[in-house]
Amino acid sequence: MKPKRTLSIAPMLDWTDRHYRHMARQITRHTWLYTEMINAGAVIYGDPDRFLRKNDGENPVALQLGGSEPADLARAAKKVAQYGYDEINLNCGCPSPRVQKGAFGACLMKEVDLVADCLNAMQDAAPMCEITIKHRIGLDKQTEYQPLEDFVGTLVAKTTCKTFIVHARNAWLQGLSPKENRDIPPLRYDYVYRLKHTFPELEIIINGGIKTNAEIAEHLQHVDGVMIGREAYHNPMLMQHWDKLFYGETLPETNYEILVHALYDYAKTQLNTNAQNGVILRHMVRHYLGLMHGLNGAKIWRRMLSDAKLLRNNRAELILEAWENIQNSTTA
Repeated sequence: MKPKRTLSIAPMLDWTDRHYRHMARQITRHTWLYTEMINAGAVIYGDPDRFLRKNDGENPVALQLGGSEPADLARAAKKVAQYGYDEINLNCGCPSPRVQKGAFGACLMKEVDLVADCLNAMQDAAPMCEITIKHRIGLDKQTEYQPLEDFVGTLVAKTTCKTFIVHARNAWLQGLSPKENRDIPPLRYDYVYRLKHTFPELEIIINGGIKTNAEIAEHLQHVDGVMIGREAYHNPMLMQHWDKLFYGETLPETNYEILVHALYDYAKTQLNTNAQNGVILRHMVRHYLGLMHGLNGAKIWRRMLSDAKLLRNNRAELILEAWENIQNSTTA
């Protein structure tokens, strides 16, 4: 039985690849992990293994697709299902100009009937996967709640989708960069709470600007789950207590010593078995830079794992050496 989506890590472009997800899974057993957004066309016309490959032990894990053609999304979803993902998520929240040019992401919120067709096509093609959606609370400078309720209500009426991941900011389609879209539009958590009150039968997951375990606990008083983004990337050990706090886990939590050796073992295996696929040490350790956040010696860790000269030799032992330097700095 899969854990509930009480907690999940947001899909983040260039960040939540399989190497990051492996690290996250060593820290939390139950949190749902999401891939980067993958364009449906890349899955159909590119090398599926390149985009869909995941590590054993990642589940529960979801793959996020971008696209607006129901037939293409169906073809991509069918391939995704063959790789053992638990969920396929449709991106209706990304505001970047590149995504808009492809007529998908947040701009799809203007075309709810098309979104319904996309979700239904994906579900028909991948019946073993749960099909979900991630979207914003609104577009541009719209401030009313009703359009959000209408968007969700239409999808409830026309699809079998039951899980809605809601980024509690508007997406400005013009005038803001993707980075600014994550910070400037005001957060309206109350709109997401209201959505859950309006549709109590749905699984409503809140996302946007959430950084602490206390904030997570507060949101869980109002919605079914919390999705964390950048904070879980820049400070991965935020996840250390999640299983115990939010899933009632009684098994011991991981610690730095265990985690570092697990990452070393993983890197060594990847370098031995996937070198022919272009896997290098930097692809893995770039995700580990925030791991020692708040510890004495964290700067040493970051410096060693980002040093181009040290990374050049692709030695997994660099991870252990950086950890040894941290230990030495704390006992000196």
